[in-house]
Amino acid sequence: MQNMLTKGRLLDDQGRLLQAGYSTTLARRYDRKYIGASKWRIKEWDYYIVSDGRKSVAFTLSDIGYIGLMSVSVIDLEKPSYKTSSKITLFPFGKYNFPTTFEDGDVCYESKSLKMRFINKNGVRTIACEYSGWDGNKTFSAEIKLTNPPRDAMVIATPFKEDEHAFYYNAKLNCMTAEGYFKIGDERYDFKPSTALGTLDWGRGVWTYRNVWYWGSMQKRLENGHTVGFNLGYGFGDTSQASENMFFTDGIAHKLGYVTFDIPQTDGKDDYMKEWVIKDDEGRLFMRFKPVIDRSDSVNAVVVSTSQHQVFGEFSGYFRTESGDQIDFENCRGFAEKVCNKW
Repeated sequence: MQNMLTKGRLLDDQGRLLQAGYSTTLARRYDRKYIGASKWRIKEWDYYIVSDGRKSVAFTLSDIGYIGLMSVSVIDLEKPSYKTSSKITLFPFGKYNFPTTFEDGDVCYESKSLKMRFINKNGVRTIACEYSGWDGNKTFSAEIKLTNPPRDAMVIATPFKEDEHAFYYNAKLNCMTAEGYFKIGDERYDFKPSTALGTLDWGRGVWTYRNVWYWGSMQKRLENGHTVGFNLGYGFGDTSQASENMFFTDGIAHKLGYVTFDIPQTDGKDDYMKEWVIKDDEGRLFMRFKPVIDRSDSVNAVVVSTSQHQVFGEFSGYFRTESGDQIDFENCRGFAEKVCNKW
């Protein structure tokens, strides 16, 4: 079942999700004041990833209740290699004033060593960052502008069966035109609008303590100038009313049902660097995913723990539209991930 969201408030006066489902616009209005859970459990973030298929750079600003996490990652798909540095703050509890919509509003963080700003004005998104000591004594800096937002976004409101006050309201904006640069020390890398694209992951909600998610994203500008991309995901919450799976062609969304990530096993454990198979339940999507690099991270602090494998690589396969037209693609670079959290 794929239930389409209608317009209105996201939560009722008791903090319960009024409607579960998906949309291509921000149909439901999010407001922290209606949340029915402790401020310790509210999680809000904006995450941007920009890539031209050779290099990717990702920026995170997040408030997950008891801590804030701000990070910058650079992934080199040619070498391959990656570097992530993060800052953690204690007990932000909403003080960063994350926007209630992805359509406008800014979010900024500033400390002695890190200044990061996500500015959204007049249809232009600007990512600006300066991070001293990001890599030893090297400073990371960046300024990237994202334009040409897609007509359709992936928007989903997901409840959790085990807690009526838990929910996740999420939007993904794929395939925005990216232009700008990042620098590490004196070395500069430029993103050109003819090849570089950006995606926003906008998340707001109240989560349960234990959860696992799978997420895959790809964005590619073809030689003829058209763009293709997808957002795929599952693993947490009650998705009986809708999935978050969409394929995009030139900013137009094609809804998919449910997908599975077939991660190979070695000695009973996920072997992330072997070839995956990703497919849907209706025979409209089939992909082989060839990993290039596993950007892995783990934290185990007894009460709070995370195990993350964001695997970058190449997708090859096909997608069929609702009318039966087939789109074939080969060696399109993106990522697929599996994340296990206790938070």
